Amino acid sequence: MQFADRLKNVETSAIRELFKLLGKPGIISFAGGFPDPALFDAEGIAQASQAVLTHNPGPVLQYGATEGYQPLREGISTFMEGKGSSVRPEGLIVTTGSQQALDLIGKTMISPGDKVIVEAPTFLATIQCFRLYGAHIIGAPIDADGVDVDKLEALIEEHKPKLVYLIPTFGNPSGATLSLARRQRILEIAVRTQTLVVEDDPYGELYFDQAPPPSLLALSDGVPGSRDWLAHCGSFSKILSPGLRVGWLVAPPALLANATMCKQFSDAHTSNLTQAICAHYLTMNRLDATLAVVRRTYAERARVMAESLRRELGDAIAFNQPRGGMFFWARLTGANGKGSHAPDFAKRAIDQGVAFVPGAPFFAHDPDLSTLRLSFATADVAKIEEGIGRLAQAL
Repeated sequence: MQFADRLKNVETSAIRELFKLLGKPGIISFAGGFPDPALFDAEGIAQASQAVLTHNPGPVLQYGATEGYQPLREGISTFMEGKGSSVRPEGLIVTTGSQQALDLIGKTMISPGDKVIVEAPTFLATIQCFRLYGAHIIGAPIDADGVDVDKLEALIEEHKPKLVYLIPTFGNPSGATLSLARRQRILEIAVRTQTLVVEDDPYGELYFDQAPPPSLLALSDGVPGSRDWLAHCGSFSKILSPGLRVGWLVAPPALLANATMCKQFSDAHTSNLTQAICAHYLTMNRLDATLAVVRRTYAERARVMAESLRRELGDAIAFNQPRGGMFFWARLTGANGKGSHAPDFAKRAIDQGVAFVPGAPFFAHDPDLSTLRLSFATADVAKIEEGIGRLAQAL
């Protein structure tokens, strides 16, 4: 068969390939980016499901509008308002997870050869998605406070990209949180250079102690003209259930219209049934209590992982303590004669019964082979302590 040329630009996800190795009995995995299923509000979702299927089920089992189920669009608008963002229901479309929102941005914005700036490192699936549409991807360096805005500005001036993609809050894989000052400056740069900034925000509600700075979307009302150059991707996957596959896209009207048209070609509309379940769930006033449990649980697991890494690996590993989200981003230092090559370390770790993701796939180019990502979301405290002990044996 003669497949499309665009497939030459992408390859199978290294993370998905790693999952094939996780069938070994007793393995402890820090590899996935999944929420803990034990924390899903299954009871609340069941009640919402029963309600929508009992009361006038016909519309939710029928085809629906590409833009989304109107009660859910209204519910998302209210949810976003609670986070400081003024978004009218007609200013967003519902997508099949935020991953589809990113794909729709790729379809509508990227032509072969267009330049796109992302964080280095960034979400692997975004690199793959944008490459599928022929993007030339450029990495902007980050630190504990998110993307280096001075260097990002210089890259924008040099390359005139079609768009900039950022995960400002508890990034995947970095765990970094963009400072308030940097957020405001990015919006100002977007207006001055007329560059579209795509804000991906699946983790913003997963903070531990203190809420993060407002999203770029929330701040955009205070930076004149910035809403014209900002797209925002949101999702219920990490805070309610990924199985529902419900996300959303907020974007300027012309981009939103074209994204809606492309979504018609893709899936006609996101499942009306799951949209209705989400919409009803939002009216049940259970989400805040669910999030409180999730935040408390993840905060404890992140604390234990940090303590275990320091105790078991010491100077051989360096990392920044995340303030939320699901990930540690770490670097092997090579101290005390220990190795600093994460791909080799990952193979030895599998032999010891523990898995993580080497950092290289998260770079669009020039990967740092000493880096790795560890997720604390799905392992309980005892498994975290045991797993980090196994990592020390592997190193």
